[in-house]
Amino acid sequence: MVLVDGLGARLLKRFASYAPTLRAAQQAPGSTQLDTVFPTTTAAALTSFATGVAPGEHGIVAYDSFDPTQRRVVNQLGGWPGDLEPEAWQPLPTVFERLVQRRGVFTVSRPKFRHSALTRAGLRGGTFVEATTPGARVRSTLETLRANKDALVYLYWDDLDKAGHAHGVDSQAWLHAFEELDSSMRRLVAGVSPNTLVVLTADHGMVDVAPSGRLDYALEPELLGGVEFTAGEPRGVQLHFEPGASEATRAATAAAWRERFGERVWVLTRAEAIGAGLFGPRVREGVAERVGDLLILAREDIALYDARRAGPNAMSMVGQHGSLTAVERRIPFLRLTS
Repeated sequence: MVLVDGLGARLLKRFASYAPTLRAAQQAPGSTQLDTVFPTTTAAALTSFATGVAPGEHGIVAYDSFDPTQRRVVNQLGGWPGDLEPEAWQPLPTVFERLVQRRGVFTVSRPKFRHSALTRAGLRGGTFVEATTPGARVRSTLETLRANKDALVYLYWDDLDKAGHAHGVDSQAWLHAFEELDSSMRRLVAGVSPNTLVVLTADHGMVDVAPSGRLDYALEPELLGGVEFTAGEPRGVQLHFEPGASEATRAATAAAWRERFGERVWVLTRAEAIGAGLFGPRVREGVAERVGDLLILAREDIALYDARRAGPNAMSMVGQHGSLTAVERRIPFLRLTS
């Protein structure tokens, strides 16, 4: 099972001429397109992939997520506080944990992810195989398959997402990473035994946001009336109001966002977002409070930042995701072997 971070179905279609292996796989029986989860962000999507449930159940509902117990914002990809146990934050068993009782389960990924909080929360179970470069990851996957005849191997591929964030999908750097992915998959397919099924999918797509579309909403006080915490991601902002914020204050802030951005965004309350099923058909007890009181979701190619909280390089990021557009949400599911 290959999980390619950042490979949206529309990106694959657009650049298919550069990827003959993946292009051919699109025509294979069993290959199709899927809708990933909302928010279209790695932490939420990978946890859904590994647990089989939507974010409303597993509880990872944002890149920067609100912890209602301690009233703080926790980045789900790094910097977890020492008193927040990943296994308690996401307590549901993973597919890996269930499957390891019957056969070998292996994760092939970069060494830095072995003990990460996200691995502990949503991808735990089985044996972790460290491999850094693309070539090393393919070799480690093949060696693991040869040594374990009845096994599931999960290969995580983050190179494309990294290139997209730094340079955008219209860059030579992204195209090089895309071509390297395709050649790596060709080597992987050539090296597996005839009875090995190799499938590939993704966690989300990506859109490029020009500098003029990267906006600091903290400069506009009316957009933060009554707001205590800002969370979410630049294309899926989640605002948490102060406990004493009145309904009039909340309504005024929502109206300010609609007036400022109009049709460029969707503006939803927590109740509206959950009622619409954005986080899945069921929201586990205690998870609803992690969702913002007010959500602002990008419809156009814009990214919205709270520069008071964003890192120094955040607003230089070109490739973005997190919202509901088809470019972000549609992902491929490819059968690479027959």
